[in-house]
Amino acid sequence: MKTVLCYGDSLTWGYDAAGPGRHVFEDRWPSVLQAELGEGVYVIAEGLNGRTTAFDDHLAGTDRNGARTLPTILGTHAPLDLVVIMLGANDMKPWIHGNPLAAKQGMARLVSIVRGYDHGMDYPVPNILLVSPPAVSRTDNAEFKDMFAGGDKASQQLAPLYAALADEAGCGFFDAGSVALTTPLDGVHLDAENTRKIGLALAPVVRVMLEL
Repeated sequence: MKTVLCYGDSLTWGYDAAGPGRHVFEDRWPSVLQAELGEGVYVIAEGLNGRTTAFDDHLAGTDRNGARTLPTILGTHAPLDLVVIMLGANDMKPWIHGNPLAAKQGMARLVSIVRGYDHGMDYPVPNILLVSPPAVSRTDNAEFKDMFAGGDKASQQLAPLYAALADEAGCGFFDAGSVALTTPLDGVHLDAENTRKIGLALAPVVRVMLEL
């Protein structure tokens, strides 16, 4: 049995802007990935609304700093064969930093945490797959328009920056924006069709990385 950890934010959690609410279990991209990979792989969905790569959000009621919570998650679910990280959209909020280069550095910090963590019991260090989220899009939703002001242009830089990081760090890379688009309802989240597309597209990439 191979174990895959999907570490992300509301896109991994399955936030449905139409509700607002949460997509049904079967429509969330980690669930679709699990269905595609079959019984020989266990996919763990670890998504938190608002999670950043490595930065604090003092407006939140939970710890959304991905770098601070990742070690606990790694220990909880060990041993792992692959860690899929899709973060960066929330980094585009102006009060976080709104800087795609800082998001790349935050992702690099997450890679270093996975690589440097004591996985214990002689378990090997898991492989890492970096996934850039679909770019933030224009929306008429006043709250989200202000919340992600400038995020549409900034988030378009995440894919090439993450691809470069993957090359530098020897990780896998996938651009979720190549198969999915954010919904105009809020410009940030995914409808059911688009979140399913990510799970379907990731399946062959994950198979290769798990050597299935």
